[in-house]
Amino acid sequence: MTLEITSPVFEMHGEIPTRYTCDGDDASPPLAWQGVPVGTRSLVLIVDDPDAPDPKAPRMTWVHWVLFDLPPDSEGLADGASGDRLPEGTRIGRNDWKRRDYGGPCPPIGRHRYFFKLYALDAKLDLSAPDEAEVEHAMEGHVLARGELVGTYEKQSR
Repeated sequence: MTLEITSPVFEMHGEIPTRYTCDGDDASPPLAWQGVPVGTRSLVLIVDDPDAPDPKAPRMTWVHWVLFDLPPDSEGLADGASGDRLPEGTRIGRNDWKRRDYGGPCPPIGRHRYFFKLYALDAKLDLSAPDEAEVEHAMEGHVLARGELVGTYEKQSR
């Protein structure tokens, strides 16, 4: 089953506006979703960049944001969502900066792709400040549906 995830500030494979990157305010972009299946107990959102450090020679996937236990009746996230601006009950994992918050696109070279991956689960996750790998491991066997939105960004020249 497929979830639909969209943003009013960029289209699928479109450029993420500077405001949502390290060149701007580093705020999280607004997101909306629909198609959450019956039986969903929680949602997970993972934002990552598989093109790190160089899209011509990627060596790793850089994790920008890990949210889990989002309520199944939530319909998205507001512009600049973090801390008390997240839906009640949402928990935050660690990104690759070892922070528990959104870290916007900040590619060292070239145009990178950023995957906003949304999962509907038939369970809540009993985790304490996990990273992406721990969340993905805990999700195994519990995914009812998933959706994906991909944006791109190339760092502004200075």
